[in-house]
Amino acid sequence: MAEKWFLLDQDKLSPAINMAVDEKLADWHRSGLIQPTLRFYGWNPPGLTVGHFQKARTKIDSEAVKKHQFEMVRRQTGGQAVLHDNELTYSFIISENHSQIPQTIKAAHKLISEALLVGLHQIGIQADFAVPKDKRPKGTAICFEEPSWYEITYEQKKIIGSAQARLQGILLQHGSIPLSMDENDLFDLFIFDNPRVKERMKRSFSNKASGIYDILKKEITLSDLKQAFKDGFSKIFDVTFEPLMLSEQNWEEIYTLAETKYKNNDYNWSR
Repeated sequence: MAEKWFLLDQDKLSPAINMAVDEKLADWHRSGLIQPTLRFYGWNPPGLTVGHFQKARTKIDSEAVKKHQFEMVRRQTGGQAVLHDNELTYSFIISENHSQIPQTIKAAHKLISEALLVGLHQIGIQADFAVPKDKRPKGTAICFEEPSWYEITYEQKKIIGSAQARLQGILLQHGSIPLSMDENDLFDLFIFDNPRVKERMKRSFSNKASGIYDILKKEITLSDLKQAFKDGFSKIFDVTFEPLMLSEQNWEEIYTLAETKYKNNDYNWSR
């Protein structure tokens, strides 16, 4: 019989709550309280997440974040900054020791990307893996400027940006799946050497990234999109999903973590 995993399907939550939910799912799975879990969620207000090791003080314009009424939060995962607005976000939590999980981050990322690709193919997007030819860092602070290994591209444009962390024996990977992109809002949030550099990078950005609606030339429902990715994970990992219902105690833990960590400026602006 196929192994049963959990699916946590949520609406839009605040940036601090979203990051707290992902962390608590990892904690609960580590403690044996829940099965491996696939989660879908959105953002209200829109959030700017920075990578765990990313320098925010010199890269992010804090006044611009406030002006747009966004909220910045530091992720547990690495990588560059992502603006989460009109998108579907996924996270995936599973033990590093699970029989299906490769030991290296790159190999595990490839396996999860295979599930995402199946979902995209199901809705009619013939996407592929990114395999960068140049392994040198590009120096950009913006995630969707450059694809990393096994992220998802369509016609050489990045369409899903993902990041992974290993947290005391638990693999956490989450990723941004933009439905559409507002490059004006995005580029307002970063500090550039001068206005000419900003304008040059913004002009070239449309050739580097794209949203699901832009590719399909139409809108599809979030429920159809979630179903496609759920089917992709079911096929690649040979599992079935059952809904995960969070208890009042679960939510208390999430709210406490959000308040003490992810709403804490000392943590978010620690670098």
